[in-house]
Amino acid sequence: MSVSLTETPVLTTERLVLRAPEAADWPAFLAFMRDERSRFVRPDDLTEETAWRAFGHVIGHWVLRGYGQFILAAKGDDSALGAAGPWNPAGWPEPELGWTIWSPEAEGKSLAYEAVSAVRAHARGTLGWARPVSYIDTANARSQALARRLGCVVDARAPVPGDEAALQAWRHPAEGAA
Repeated sequence: MSVSLTETPVLTTERLVLRAPEAADWPAFLAFMRDERSRFVRPDDLTEETAWRAFGHVIGHWVLRGYGQFILAAKGDDSALGAAGPWNPAGWPEPELGWTIWSPEAEGKSLAYEAVSAVRAHARGTLGWARPVSYIDTANARSQALARRLGCVVDARAPVPGDEAALQAWRHPAEGAA
């Protein structure tokens, strides 16, 4: 049995549909979590069980907060390419806009930029998030490059989740500034 998040908004961009996570997205998520490219967003000792719980967080965040990560799918193809969206689990210092590209074939095509631009506008307009952060590992050059392209700058005064010394808070610009 599969249940959908029926009240979740659907965003569209030139090339993407950003929709609620679904049970059918699990294989793509698991494949990403098992791939070395996910090293910045998962524990080193990842198991299928911990990946399952992480995927449950992606879905459950929508139920607990009323917003969450959208699944990126190309228009005309519902296959999950990644996720992007507002994120604020318990204990997070402040709301975050996060992103991951799950499919290696989707990398390098500016899909993350397109998706994050759309979810940032959504977070500003719907959630009232004026200047959220994106927590990025200091070794994650690709995400740092995307953050720069989005107009973000490192906010050294902003706290990061837990004791994650390898994370930096990248502050998104005010609306109209980027």
